[in-house]
Amino acid sequence: MVAPSKLSQVFSYQNWVHAVSGAAGGCIAMSTFYPLDTVRSRLQLEEAGEVRSTKQMIKEIVLGEGFLSLYRGLGPVLQSLCISNFVYFYTFHALKAVTSNGARSQQSALKDLLLGCIAGIINVLTTTPFWVVNTRLRMRNVAGTSDEVNKHYKSLVEGLQYVAKTEGYAGLWSGTIPSLMLVSNPALQFMMYELLKRHIMTFTGGEVGSLGFFFIGAIAKAFATVLTYPLQLVQTKLRHRSKETAAAPSTSRQASGQRTESTLQMMISILQHTGVRGLFRGLEAKILQTVLTAALMFMAYEKISSTVGLLLKRNA
Repeated sequence: MVAPSKLSQVFSYQNWVHAVSGAAGGCIAMSTFYPLDTVRSRLQLEEAGEVRSTKQMIKEIVLGEGFLSLYRGLGPVLQSLCISNFVYFYTFHALKAVTSNGARSQQSALKDLLLGCIAGIINVLTTTPFWVVNTRLRMRNVAGTSDEVNKHYKSLVEGLQYVAKTEGYAGLWSGTIPSLMLVSNPALQFMMYELLKRHIMTFTGGEVGSLGFFFIGAIAKAFATVLTYPLQLVQTKLRHRSKETAAAPSTSRQASGQRTESTLQMMISILQHTGVRGLFRGLEAKILQTVLTAALMFMAYEKISSTVGLLLKRNA
């Protein structure tokens, strides 16, 4: 049985502040740099052939589909991101509070990495359906996209209902295996962020400005992204391809087995057709987008959480 003191640490108001601040910061950052995320998704889904740069892809999208197409699917992405960030920030800080009892001396990089992995697993299992539908929503009305996607993926809710109806509930968790492998990405990011933050706060006597948080977030995300990018590429391709290969309903075991095999087969196929370079297709856009987004997210998160903290102290 969980002790009352531990429960109070899990359901503390401070954890809610962290979660809301993380969700708000993520939405602010994604709204700002969303066009780069659109380009990154397109580059990842390209097959072997001509390798286009971020600049070339932006030009092609704007000229062929219009400027607003760079923001296609922003609404559902913000909905999913808000939920995902809330779950991750809340879980991470709740686990951190329970295991350290608020003592900074008990925090370490290895501990942050472990807590980040646990928070990531919980996040993946609860929010994967939203991201599965998001990947398809963003490809609506894009050349080469099937009529099925254009017709049935008009909103997040409609997309969730359609996937559940045509592919079964297992289809909503398409790409879960590479996603679970990718819990290392936010875990590495938070480990590096917390590590740099602790060292800088020790060096400056506890003071870190907004610009400092921006650069800490950028470095942490760049570190995590480069190490885990090949799995992110496979994840994106799996989520997009499952809509095209969905056939008759199958048992959860068969579907799960198929996706497990597809993960390995796709990795091998990419290596065979495009070499190691193919595993990093779209990395330029990903690094640019993800580093800027994470940097702005952490800066906004710290600003929002500290402001709310000051308001709480003032009203205490």
